Amino acid sequence: MRVGTNISALTANNVLNKTDNKLTKSMERLSSGLKVNHAKDNPAGIAIGKRMNSQINGLSLAGDNASDAISVIETADGALSEIHDILQRMNELAMGASTGTLSDEDRKTIDAEVQQLKDEITRISKSTDFNGQPLLDGTFDLKGYTSDSNVRVAYYSDEVPLGKYELTNISTSVVNGILTVTGATLGSGFPTGAQVSKINGDLVTITAADGFEMTLQAKANASNVEMDMTGIGAMRMQIGANEGQVLAIRIPEVSLRMTGLTNFDVTTAENAQKGLQSVGDAISYISQIRARLGAYQNRLESASESLDISEENMVSSYSRIMDVDMAEEMTTYTTQQVLIQAGTSMLAQANERPQQVLQLLQ
Repeated sequence: MRVGTNISALTANNVLNKTDNKLTKSMERLSSGLKVNHAKDNPAGIAIGKRMNSQINGLSLAGDNASDAISVIETADGALSEIHDILQRMNELAMGASTGTLSDEDRKTIDAEVQQLKDEITRISKSTDFNGQPLLDGTFDLKGYTSDSNVRVAYYSDEVPLGKYELTNISTSVVNGILTVTGATLGSGFPTGAQVSKINGDLVTITAADGFEMTLQAKANASNVEMDMTGIGAMRMQIGANEGQVLAIRIPEVSLRMTGLTNFDVTTAENAQKGLQSVGDAISYISQIRARLGAYQNRLESASESLDISEENMVSSYSRIMDVDMAEEMTTYTTQQVLIQAGTSMLAQANERPQQVLQLLQ
């Protein structure tokens, strides 16, 4: 028997230290609720978990973005609904002014309301905004650029291929102080069968098969005009956690010029008859915009639901890696507590063994 080195005590102490370290880790997991508190706990797991956490945060913000986009669309659609009602009233007034039983004085009275309604359309267009950003002035429509300042790209449909187009000639004339396009000749870049389908004041519309439609505004005569359709300008909403997961929301300009109502009046029966066609075209234009916005909203609502499901599944996976099973860990903690008590008792017994040597010295 040796008193210089107590091997039993050293062995018991080493085991007790190991048990104490395990108990400390178990207490840390139970108090934090996390299975992985340090990189050393699970190097691969913490790398995967942090990447998942980034995705989860991204999905949450993408869901908020989708909800904001829906609010934008609802704001714009609410304003367009009012404009629709105004156009319906203008159509009723034009029909009333078309009848021969009214005098010109009667029509002037009707026209006074028509002009007020036109002013209201302009006011709604200018005042409708979201978070300080105007929605109906064309800010968030696809942009196109021309080589001649006398010609402006007012609108083009989603079916117009991006690229460059050439307008050989566009002619205008001024009648009673009103500038009107009298003709346009198409050049290169346009698809086969493209033609000038409608001229409304200073606007000329070019159409072709498969939904191709382009509207240009002319300020004066021009020739050899190059046009570049860029496909940019729409409101880009980030509706995903990764790069490129965006939805471009385009809201065309809503104005008297784009609806073809700039010079609309019902002061004469002839003007009222022409006005019926103009109002009909305006109603069709607003209806197309609202239909597109409705499609955007349906898509965004589906995207929002999909994001919620993806976030739920991602959080579940993240939890399996990072979160501790409290019941399982409590069992481990209880076991380590028992081992600590046993180790402490055995260390005390080992420390008393050298005292037995005293019996040999008596």
